[in-house]
Amino acid sequence: MAIITISRGSASRGQEVAELVAKKLGYACISREIILDASEQFNIPEVKLTRAIHDAPSILERFTYGKEKYVAFFQATLLKFLRDDNAVYHGLAGQFLLPNIGHVLKVRMIADMDNRVRLEMERGGMNYQDALHQLKKDDEQRRKWSQSLYGFDSADPSLYDLVIHKQKITVEDAADIICYTVSREAFQTTAESRKAIQDLSLAAEIRAALVNLNPSVEVSANDGKVEILAKIPVPDMASTEDLKRKALAIRGVREVEVRMEATPRFTD
Repeated sequence: MAIITISRGSASRGQEVAELVAKKLGYACISREIILDASEQFNIPEVKLTRAIHDAPSILERFTYGKEKYVAFFQATLLKFLRDDNAVYHGLAGQFLLPNIGHVLKVRMIADMDNRVRLEMERGGMNYQDALHQLKKDDEQRRKWSQSLYGFDSADPSLYDLVIHKQKITVEDAADIICYTVSREAFQTTAESRKAIQDLSLAAEIRAALVNLNPSVEVSANDGKVEILAKIPVPDMASTEDLKRKALAIRGVREVEVRMEATPRFTD
């Protein structure tokens, strides 16, 4: 039992590989379902959530926390799908939103730009220059997104357990390599790793519930004991009680400790 995340640039055949891996292992294959479920659960237009997850943040969003809100909703929904294991997720941010979980295999699919361009031309009916421009734009958006929110470049190979260069390797070969790797002992679910993802899932659910009250809120959980760090311009007891009450209403929460940290005041 394990979780596999597959990160890739556009036109790198990552979706085909993910679907074949899921078929071979009997796992669920998840991607757009996360967007649809989060959109419905948190009453956010699908197109708005999609743009928040895929597009680089604007200067304004860095101050109004719009993107952080949507990412909180996205992470809570992603973990709801993945916390019971046996799943392949292909899409943006899997390597960032599942930190320190032992039974997660993080895969990066890469391909030469010329091969990607030709596939994009075939799929989109574009000429070479238009396809090249679109792929470079997509790559830059993803790079800016990950650097803005997490301080990492999503193309950095050190973020992954396995990097597959699809030059000579076929989709079938890539799937077999992933299936073999995830079968190794290092990626098997343990009591410790299962607890880690359950705690992470609970913390993400709480953060999604609190983010409208405090967009920069940080949450951690350990066996139902929850710690909340709220960063606000003027700490006050009313804000503390609001956050605590809302967190305690979530299933699985036993205790809540709220700490306040004063921050400079910004206006929208």
